[in-house]
Amino acid sequence: MTFLTPLGALAALAALIIVAAAFYAHRRTAAARRVLGLPAPRRNIVRVALAAAGIVLLGLAAAQPALTRTDSSRVRQDEQAVFVLDTSRSMAASSTPGSPTRLDRAVAAAVKLRAAIPDVESGVLTLTDRVLPDLLPVADRAGFDGVVRRAVRIESPPPRSSGVRATSYNALSGIASGNVFTTDAKRRIVVLLTDGESNPVDAGAVAAALPAARGYRFAAVRIWNGDESVFDADGKAEPGYHPDPASGGTVRDLASALGGRSFDEGDIGAAASYVRSLAGSGPTVRTAGSQRSRHALAPYVALAGLAALLASLLGLQGIRLSRQ
Repeated sequence: MTFLTPLGALAALAALIIVAAAFYAHRRTAAARRVLGLPAPRRNIVRVALAAAGIVLLGLAAAQPALTRTDSSRVRQDEQAVFVLDTSRSMAASSTPGSPTRLDRAVAAAVKLRAAIPDVESGVLTLTDRVLPDLLPVADRAGFDGVVRRAVRIESPPPRSSGVRATSYNALSGIASGNVFTTDAKRRIVVLLTDGESNPVDAGAVAAALPAARGYRFAAVRIWNGDESVFDADGKAEPGYHPDPASGGTVRDLASALGGRSFDEGDIGAAASYVRSLAGSGPTVRTAGSQRSRHALAPYVALAGLAALLASLLGLQGIRLSRQ
């Protein structure tokens, strides 16, 4: 349990005033009774205790107690993965101006595929005519999901070239020289999420840069529909864009050259199974605990305090009525 505003508990000191006042009043009335020879009245210890408890609980609520749950996980020592998301202009295509874009669907697919290998540190790269890291491989799945959902944007940053088609799978070779994976990673999984609409690619050169002998494993998911257009801010289809029906073959040929497999976006389940098989099993280490959730207790404590005060007031009213 933690207290978000611990100084708020000082409000509970007000309960001492009630107890002191009750004790002082009791002494004065007791002295008066002895002088007048009156019988001792019914003690109101319970009522005073309820009032004091109510104020203590309200003071505790002011300190905002909360239950926090920490968790630790085990991650692979010998393996890492990166998810490469194509952020070229064509990934903004969708069926209608209000439909999810290819990039939206690629992000959703990346989250699902990342969940299939929970014990593998995973990172995020973006691809246009170059690959750039958004997140180096980490064990934190929530951090991965946050980066993919909030940081990955179309042409952010923009490609260096200004042609009609900016995507170049030749840029994947840069993964080998970009210090993306640590030297401890003996198996290095690369998952590409793209629409397949790339400039001509030298698949052999990419395969030579990412060889299986150095632990590279490859999977690709094609996010594409033939009836999609890129829409401008006014919801009008851009006339310069046309879906490339040959994109499926481009992705398949690239995956084959790298000794991997390609999948269409409708086969995410099969893609997840394949990525899981690439990960396999191996030694793991426990990561440091990190806060996972927080459950506020202040509303419940405050409610209990108000109930105690109400019971005290009702008790006082009952005593008055009984005396009448």
